[in-house]
Amino acid sequence: MRKNIKLTAIAATSAALALGLTACGSSSDPSSTKAGGKTDENKPLVIAASPSPHADILNFVKDKLAAKEGLKLEVKEFTDYVLPNTATEQGQVDGNYFQHKPYLDDFNKKNGTHIVPVVNVHLEPLGLYSKKVKALTDIKAGQTIAVPNDTTNEGRALQLLAANNLITLKEGVGTSAKLSDITDKKGLEFKELEAATVPRALNDVDAAVINGNYALEAGLKPAKDALVLEKAEGNPYANFLAVKAGNEKNPRIEKLAKLLNSDEVKKFIEEKYQGSVVPAFGAPAAS
Repeated sequence: MRKNIKLTAIAATSAALALGLTACGSSSDPSSTKAGGKTDENKPLVIAASPSPHADILNFVKDKLAAKEGLKLEVKEFTDYVLPNTATEQGQVDGNYFQHKPYLDDFNKKNGTHIVPVVNVHLEPLGLYSKKVKALTDIKAGQTIAVPNDTTNEGRALQLLAANNLITLKEGVGTSAKLSDITDKKGLEFKELEAATVPRALNDVDAAVINGNYALEAGLKPAKDALVLEKAEGNPYANFLAVKAGNEKNPRIEKLAKLLNSDEVKKFIEEKYQGSVVPAFGAPAAS
């Protein structure tokens, strides 16, 4: 879940985004139809995605699998966590692939959007990284840990720290945990940063909790470099293909969903990411 930009920046970028997508041949209405009311399956399906691993996985589907299903796929890369959803809501793209359910629920609630999950694809385990210490036991009172500052990822980061006895949280706070919910910091200090900038802070803090996609983009290997990673079993943070409500049954979306849960994609994820990104197939995305 994979790039937060302040909501105040949306208005300034919206017009440019729409123009750029139109120039590339994207429909302004992903559910637009031919005469007779049938969806035009010959149009490219435009999906917004974070660069890694989301766009990488989509480009594998585009290059290796889509033609066999008669699907024309176009991948638009975004480096934030806001514009993919606003572009989907406004019909500038047909869907997106970059987020998990807690983030989407929070986004829809705050922005009045109507984005819904279609199918789970993968999990990027959140990890704690450091360039100054080599093990969890080396983290001591007086040191500083950077965490993402958006609502869901900060709560997720704090839960990871609590699960590894670095802090204690109030009972029942769950994924919405905030710094104010820490009942025992154990002498640690915390620095809140936008998720996309956390990897760049590694030289300035003692440790940092980094989203899996940003770790990959920063050249880190989560399965090897993290001091600790989230456990995959029972994890609610699977990343999924999402669309605006009402477009779930678009035949092109259904084709893409099938391909994203294929054996070929499972093998691609396992071989390319070596445990840093793991498949999350087996059940429909939470609703």
